Amino acid sequence: MANFTAKDVNELRKNTGVGMMDCKKALTEADGDVEKAMLILREKGLATQAKKAGRVAAEGMVIAKVNADHTVGCVVEVNSETDFVANTDEFKAFVNTVADTIIEKNPADVEALKSTVIAGGTATVDEALQELFLKIRENLQIRRFTRLEGILVPYIHGGGKIGVLVQAASPAGASEAVLTAAKDCALQIAAMKPSYLKREDVPATVLEEEKTVVLAQMAEDPKMKTKPQQVLAKIAEGKVGKYYSENCLLEQTFVKDGSMNVKQYVDSVAKAAGTTIDITGYVCFERGEGIEKKADNFAEEIASMIK
Repeated sequence: MANFTAKDVNELRKNTGVGMMDCKKALTEADGDVEKAMLILREKGLATQAKKAGRVAAEGMVIAKVNADHTVGCVVEVNSETDFVANTDEFKAFVNTVADTIIEKNPADVEALKSTVIAGGTATVDEALQELFLKIRENLQIRRFTRLEGILVPYIHGGGKIGVLVQAASPAGASEAVLTAAKDCALQIAAMKPSYLKREDVPATVLEEEKTVVLAQMAEDPKMKTKPQQVLAKIAEGKVGKYYSENCLLEQTFVKDGSMNVKQYVDSVAKAAGTTIDITGYVCFERGEGIEKKADNFAEEIASMIK
């Protein structure tokens, strides 16, 4: 006869978040010893976690977060296998706490983050991740993060699909005007996805490649063949200029007012507030970008199960 009660099973379930049947099996194996049962659950959970580590985790969420005075912030992406898990309160709470840890403790990279004691707790981030796995039973991965300092404004789009952190500099500090301008820049970034902040950031190799493409296109156009070289050079220069206006944040047309670009908008906000505002950097993560998702064929999966 098992040396435990239904109440013991329920308490173990509450403490671990693991299913009732798994808790009952663990208590049976541990002969009613709760501490030993918790160890068994952890060992079995970690073994399962190792097996699932190879499964694609392209869902999850991206969060952008700053401290109370907008001086330190981060963008972090944590992935799960399904959007169902990504929408649970436990998963969201974990990602938020990971962001707090990055802001407070400034780990060097993801591996350093995992060995860091989690904000507000005593376990490491990796141990907290393992505890979450025991409850969720999906491959969970802390994929990447970037931490910035300065005057910072976060923006999260689509419930964690896109996370943006904008960095600004101003004599006015984190005033309402500065935060408003930076927030509008964050919205611009999420919508238009610029590749660079300003034209000086565009690598020379990218510009040369763009010029090569433009010249090749003109060479194929019969209307261009009769034009003088100096005219062709000016046309090419104009087309490269268009590349800047499409790919550099400060030169993009401002989405809220098409009569100006982003730099002109920021300057107008600064002028109205009697100060200067410079957008000095940004980070934008899109959930799952670059991860090759497995295309499941439901009919084939059922057929293989029948076989």
